[in-house]
Amino acid sequence: MDELVNDIVQRSREALRVIRDYVHKTPIEASSTFSRLANGKVFLKYENLQKTGAFKVRGALYKVYKIKDKYDGVVAASAGNHAQGVAYAASVFGLKSIIVMPVGAPIAKIEATKGYGAEVVLAGTVFDETLKAAQKIAEEKGYYLVHAFNDPDVIAGQGTIAFEIMEQLDSFDQVLVPVGGGGLISGIGSVLKKYRPYVKVIGVEPSVAPKATRALQEGKPVTIRPGVSIADGLIVKTLGDLTFKIMTKVVDSMITVEEDEIAHAIYLLLERGKVLSEGAGAVPLAALLYGRVDTRDKTSVAIISGGNIDLTHIYRIILRGLGREGRLARIAGYVPDAPGQLRRVLEVIASNRGNVIGIQHDRIDPRLPAWHAKVIVTFEAPGRDKIKTIVKTLRDEGYDFWEEDSYE
Repeated sequence: MDELVNDIVQRSREALRVIRDYVHKTPIEASSTFSRLANGKVFLKYENLQKTGAFKVRGALYKVYKIKDKYDGVVAASAGNHAQGVAYAASVFGLKSIIVMPVGAPIAKIEATKGYGAEVVLAGTVFDETLKAAQKIAEEKGYYLVHAFNDPDVIAGQGTIAFEIMEQLDSFDQVLVPVGGGGLISGIGSVLKKYRPYVKVIGVEPSVAPKATRALQEGKPVTIRPGVSIADGLIVKTLGDLTFKIMTKVVDSMITVEEDEIAHAIYLLLERGKVLSEGAGAVPLAALLYGRVDTRDKTSVAIISGGNIDLTHIYRIILRGLGREGRLARIAGYVPDAPGQLRRVLEVIASNRGNVIGIQHDRIDPRLPAWHAKVIVTFEAPGRDKIKTIVKTLRDEGYDFWEEDSYE
């Protein structure tokens, strides 16, 4: 066993003892629905049900415990789960905490962080600027700066998840882990390679931010320019030097998933599993559902790493999911601008059990056929076949209609 990995494992065993009174032993459950969809046995490890809503509190607690007798307070730079984890850890061990968040951070996350007793400072518009501000505050105050992932104690704290999985499952073949800065997969991977070396450790990240995929391909940390992702917790420009070293020893493969796939996984977790996941937490399930890994005759564990999703995102994800499944439709077409024409369109929709929830009417677009109006109708539908029937019926009756936002 590599010396660096072995050190993480030893720290993680101590972390398990230290933090067990302050965190939940989160459930792990088999899902018959996702097992069927993935063509293999699928278990979900629900870190979204953890204290503060995410796994980050594990590493934060262990790190703050290690430095609590040397410092009066801690500082962290974060717009999300790390912020709340450090704030909670500081409150547990009686330290002051200052969390630096970027200007424009969601109000809900700011208030949640304050709710754990932290002082919140807004600085910078990107993480690098926010981190610099946090470093300056830590120097001025004499507080300890808790890094989100590039720290052996933080990594060890996250590794406690692996010990729980091994207690909860007799055997499993592979674990799929979200990858941002690499702290979570470094901790889980170190423990598993020590005690269950045959288990495959697979990292998953958004295709718009493939910093880990590229780093492992090129054999060195790389800096990327990430795009915008619903998995905002995984948007990091580069891995830490420490996490990269560990990942090269414990990660079997890296894969990426697309934004639509992540959104659909969130939707399915909510619809089928009655579980709320943030984007970062849903990427392992997206990888399983969209065939990114070999699942046949295998038992896979997906780490649902957090549930702190911005509420403004949820309704969009739900609407998109309903559209994908043919339960919400939007059709557009041209109707003669005369009495009774719109009524006939609505009768066709109603006769096929469509429930209209919105109508847009446009008479002034110069591209319209003469004496016609463009109509866009949004309605609830009993399935994609009925949507096709509605459009075909309208066309058979002489109306020029088409389906918008088709997911086929």
